[in-house]
Amino acid sequence: MSISVLRTADAWWVRTPGGAVRVDTEATTTGELLTDRTAVEAARSGNATTPVETLELISPVTAPCRVVAQMTNYVSHVKDSGMNPKTVPLTFFRKSSGSISGPEDAIVKPAHVRLLDYEIEIGLVFGATLPVGTVLDESNIGDYIAGLVITDDVSARDVQLPKTQFYESKSYPTFTPVGPVLLLLEAGDFDRFRDLCLTLRVNGEVRQHSTAADMIYGPLETLRALTGFQRMDAGDLLLTGTPGGTALKAPAKLVEILGSLLPPALKWRIFFDKQASNPRYLQDGDVVELTVSTPDGALDLGIQRTTVRYGH
Repeated sequence: MSISVLRTADAWWVRTPGGAVRVDTEATTTGELLTDRTAVEAARSGNATTPVETLELISPVTAPCRVVAQMTNYVSHVKDSGMNPKTVPLTFFRKSSGSISGPEDAIVKPAHVRLLDYEIEIGLVFGATLPVGTVLDESNIGDYIAGLVITDDVSARDVQLPKTQFYESKSYPTFTPVGPVLLLLEAGDFDRFRDLCLTLRVNGEVRQHSTAADMIYGPLETLRALTGFQRMDAGDLLLTGTPGGTALKAPAKLVEILGSLLPPALKWRIFFDKQASNPRYLQDGDVVELTVSTPDGALDLGIQRTTVRYGH
């Protein structure tokens, strides 16, 4: 049975049916906690004395760490992006771990950003070093992936698209809310991965809703590709892509063709002026709520609830 780990500024906790039990550990980073499984197990068996709702939760993934993310990896999102799911490649990009924030923190839009978008994603948290060249299969993937977290891959689309790069547009502070739960997996839990249902709401309206079965590349195939060039260590984070339903949509084919005939500066100005009228981009004061769980609740990553704030 999986273990739900929570984090506050001064402690780690295990969520139990009766409340939260403090973990007796010296660990200050996620990587250190994952090597102290004995303390986590002891907390699971302890007597809960603290109501979970009284805890001020912060990200259960600590920074600095590596944050690697997959590009378009859900059939629905690929179609929204105007691409063919049968031909989309398995590709990665990096985010700064300085973008990690807590599950209740505000998402702060920098003043120069016009188009702020959301992307619910399942995060894989590494529990051991994955050296380059590691041979992976169904029997040993659990040796490297310790747990799962909810993540929101917040994106500044008007920075991302003209610059044709992801790092800056997705790495501003607060652009990777994580948690509240670090769900530590046990034997058999990973078999339920495709059953996980992802839902993102903005002000109560469902914007994204899908299961991990919509993924083009599952965790095993993804890690096999990643280990060809990238080492990962305990506490590192891998974002696995988002379903369709983001604010950004690919333009219609005719508009795309006509746009290709325009000078780049003019093309992007027209495109962003049009996008600015799209009410689905995040607005000041919007409440963004994310959930990831199996239908039976056996795997439950909790509820992430953040509020958008515009910087000045």
